[in-house]
Amino acid sequence: MRTCRALAAALVVAALVALPAGPAAAHGGKVKLTVAGDGAGGVTVMAVYADGHRLDQPVRLTLTAEGEGGRTAGPVQIEPAGEGQGFYSSGPLLSPGDWRVTVSAPEPYRSTATAQVQARVAQSPSPAAVALPPTGGDTDDGFGGWPWLAGALAVVVAGMTLLLWRRRSRPGEPTGLDG
Repeated sequence: MRTCRALAAALVVAALVALPAGPAAAHGGKVKLTVAGDGAGGVTVMAVYADGHRLDQPVRLTLTAEGEGGRTAGPVQIEPAGEGQGFYSSGPLLSPGDWRVTVSAPEPYRSTATAQVQARVAQSPSPAAVALPPTGGDTDDGFGGWPWLAGALAVVVAGMTLLLWRRRSRPGEPTGLDG
């Protein structure tokens, strides 16, 4: 009977470790926006939930900008960028100069952020920088939960090992699994 309880406890722990995070509503809905220039004529935005967790779904962000001499840009919807969850990029949008950029998120995420951005003429990379091979940094295999899966597997293996060891250490004792 103890063996069944230990096995059940190990499986419950493994299941709890492997469960994904709760839905977006668990974050309270509101997002925090961080606005910056991209070093050329574009704008980047990092959007996270107010509690600091990464966004788990795209949000429709709208960008407007006011520049020197009464210049304006937008409103324009900016798209999620390939750099990761919650990262947005406008692409080339602003002419060179100083801009006051405002980005807003609609309901239920209701948030607005404003930043001063200096747009510059885009620079082309040097031939040496283009020729360098990748450095083998972190890669995203599209399955961000592998550490949790590995942890769950470790808990299951440890539980099974403990059960087998206990069973072998007392050969004459009934296991509770016998009919």
